[in-house]
Parts: sequence; C-alpha cells; structure tokens
Amino acid sequence: MKIKNAVGTRGFILDTLNGYVFRVYHDKGGFTDYDLRHSDLEVTIVDEDAYFYPNDKGGGTLDYSPETQGLDIK
Repeated sequence: MKIKNAVGTRGFILDTLNGYVFRVYHDKGGFTDYDLRHSDLEVTIVDEDAYFYPNDKGGGTLDYSPETQGLDIK
C-alpha cells in the first residue's frame, strides 16, 4: 500500500448513495473517490457559486447561489 500526504489536493465532497466521498479528478481523465473517515478535515471553499443560507437557530445551509437555484431574493 502506497500512502501519500493529501495536503494541497483539490477535490470535491460528494454525497453519494453510499455516503460522502472526497472525489479527486485526474488531469488525464477519470477520478478517484476516497471514503471520508477524517472527522475534522479543514476545507477551503473556492467555488464562487457556494452560498450560506442562515437559519433562525444560528446555523444554516450551504447551497448553490440564489441565481443558480432560480430564487428571487431581494
């Protein structure tokens, strides 16, 4: 088994039928899915289409932008 450090790896957190995975796309095509077992992974969001929607309980939802969802928020 060849283990490598993941620092600097760019990928996507996906909700699949089998749970959450961290998907890494390869430059030459294809991808690798890694099961998420890390319980406190630090993530930096770089997606311009990601928006926080607060709720009245102090938390909220992370989703696509209002424009992408076709929401008229003013």
